[in-house]
Amino acid sequence: MAKTVLIVEDDRNIADLLRLYLEKEGYTVVIAPDGMRGVEQFRTVHPSLVLLDVMLPGLDGWGVCRAIRAESQTPIIMLTAKSETEDKVNGLKQGADDYITKPFEMKEVLARIEAVLRRRLEFDKLVIDMDAFELTVDGKKVPTPPKEMELLYHLASTPNRVYTRNQLLDEVWGFDYFGDTRTVDVHIKRLREKLEGVSDQWDLKTVWSVGYKFEVK
Repeated sequence: MAKTVLIVEDDRNIADLLRLYLEKEGYTVVIAPDGMRGVEQFRTVHPSLVLLDVMLPGLDGWGVCRAIRAESQTPIIMLTAKSETEDKVNGLKQGADDYITKPFEMKEVLARIEAVLRRRLEFDKLVIDMDAFELTVDGKKVPTPPKEMELLYHLASTPNRVYTRNQLLDEVWGFDYFGDTRTVDVHIKRLREKLEGVSDQWDLKTVWSVGYKFEVK
């Protein structure tokens, strides 16, 4: 399923250029020309990521960022014509995940978007945020130990791929880990207690005599 990027940008030429490149990369793009409509579109389309200009008519980028952060941890990348450190620091303080200074290269924008999205996985009623090490299940943050987060993230990063227990031990716990495969089983059991029955669109599945997979239906 294509990820949706909301572009909140009043310069139509910049917005159209971003749309062109993002759609070419397989993203679905929605454009809002001002801050108020940006917030409205955010609540309507529930994007995977927001590209947010700072200088907007009416409600500026900082205001939009605060409005989004009041109800969601959706990744936000700020677009600013200024390169002053104060602007960058302000953006991060308001809850932005990254910032890009205009004029920008499209390769940089695409790379930043991919980097931010890699740290956060979203499925129906499930958000795995590896920056904050937070698991959100059906809208509620669920306390989850780091190794459980890493295991779930590892499985969900490649949906429908089957991993053996030994592969998961090597890739999540590390080659120098001396425990046995029962460690994986225990962590899967704990994750299932948090996730089972939440959605019919995905499941943490056992592949008998092989291992586990995060199945997306």
